Amino acid sequence: MIEPRFFPSPEPLDLDRLLAITGATVASGAGEGLGITGVGPIDAAGPHDLTFLDNPAYAASLAASRAGACLLAPKFRDRAPANALVLVSPEPYRAFARVAAALYPHAARPQPIFGQGVAPGAVVHPDARLEADVTIDPGAVVGPRAEIGRGAVICANAVIGPEVRIGRDSTVGPGATIVHALVGDRVIVHQGARIGQDGFGFAMGPGGHLKVPQIGRVVIQDDVEIGANTTIDRGANRDTVIGEGTKIDNLVQIAHNVVIGRHCVIVSQVGISGSVTLEDFVVLGGHVGVVGHVRIGMGAQIAGSSNVREDVPPGARWGGTPAKPVRDWFREMTTLKRIASEGRTRPASDASEGSEQ
Repeated sequence: MIEPRFFPSPEPLDLDRLLAITGATVASGAGEGLGITGVGPIDAAGPHDLTFLDNPAYAASLAASRAGACLLAPKFRDRAPANALVLVSPEPYRAFARVAAALYPHAARPQPIFGQGVAPGAVVHPDARLEADVTIDPGAVVGPRAEIGRGAVICANAVIGPEVRIGRDSTVGPGATIVHALVGDRVIVHQGARIGQDGFGFAMGPGGHLKVPQIGRVVIQDDVEIGANTTIDRGANRDTVIGEGTKIDNLVQIAHNVVIGRHCVIVSQVGISGSVTLEDFVVLGGHVGVVGHVRIGMGAQIAGSSNVREDVPPGARWGGTPAKPVRDWFREMTTLKRIASEGRTRPASDASEGSEQ
């Protein structure tokens, strides 16, 4: 059996192309005849691969690397392997990402099974409007009066509901569903995501729970990325909004009426309850839970597995359950650890002192 290659073999990048892509400077090594055809980690990269170092935890492995070229922060330039081309950048990871994108452009977003155009087996309603160069894969469904912009890709078995708008150069992955939504340009929706379904709204009472119709939309601005199997509910009586440039990981739940600002980062298994507001550049670590009607201020960062129950000030770093400023959280954890340790080492006679005989 022949092992498959999921990404096409890239054209080699020479020194001039690397410098143009990264903006880095040459610190040492000769670039003549260099042809970079791949990327890899420090310990596995080969003579035709580019690697990078930005984290001091991996600095000890750098000298033994077989990589043909290394992107390094200035402080690591003297630790590079002797035979490698050393490129120095103030942001080596971002420079590395640009090179990887140039080598493997198809890895950046879900890819269609067939070429451009509407494939056999796709269902496009006659009242839908498609601009030029739109790709619709087999099994995909585009509903009445939906509009899809130039260069967009709708992958196999995705469903685009009635009246939905998909912007230019956006991609909807296999099996994703988008209803009651307006989607901007260059948006990436990964496999199995669910966008625009009704939110969890009920008027509860002893006679039963009365469903509240959800009549809002989901508005997704430009350059947003939404991970696999993430769910974003439409608003109840106003819109759920995902701001420009925000990146959302897999398996995230965003409830109705949530407003997320620009360039936020939301890691996997986060749950955001209804009517929460995240201002710009907020970061939520994995498995964070946010209760309803909370506001998290601009640039705030919430540590993984925390539970946010009250408003968070701009620029704050909080963690724990319930979440609090990290300094207070660390102090509490240290105190609890000391108390627990003292309890384990306390003599038995002391431990039983005061008990009934």
